[in-house]
Amino acid sequence: MRRVDYVIWYVDSLSESVRFYRDIIGLEVRIEGDGYVEFAMENVKLSLFERSKLAELIGQRAGTAPCGELGFRVSDVDATAESLRALGVTPLTGPVDRPWGERTLHIADPDGNIVEFAQKIPRRSH
Repeated sequence: MRRVDYVIWYVDSLSESVRFYRDIIGLEVRIEGDGYVEFAMENVKLSLFERSKLAELIGQRAGTAPCGELGFRVSDVDATAESLRALGVTPLTGPVDRPWGERTLHIADPDGNIVEFAQKIPRRSH
C-alpha cells in the first residue's frame, strides 16, 4: 500500500465542525449526508463523521481527541496566522521555525483535534 485514500475525523457536532473547516480553514463541502461530510480536496479525501453514529457503523465508540494531527501545506504561515486570528482563532503554537525545515502554526478544531499549517523554509545548520 503506497497511497492514503481518505482521512475521516470523528466529531461531536457535525454542524460546528463543518462551519470550522469550511469557514475558518476555507475548505469546500463536496458531499454531505447521514452524519458524513466530505470536502473537495485535490490529493486525499478529507471527511467528518458524526461521533454519535459510530456505534451503528463499527459497533463501538471512538477514542477522544486529540488523537492525531491534520496538516496543510501553505505558502505563508505568518499570513495564515493573521487570517486565523482575524477570525477569532487562537493558535496553540507558532508561527515558529522548526529544525526540520518548516515554519509551523498549530490550532485546535472544535473537538480538540490538532490542525497544523506548515511552510517549507531552509533547514537550520548545526
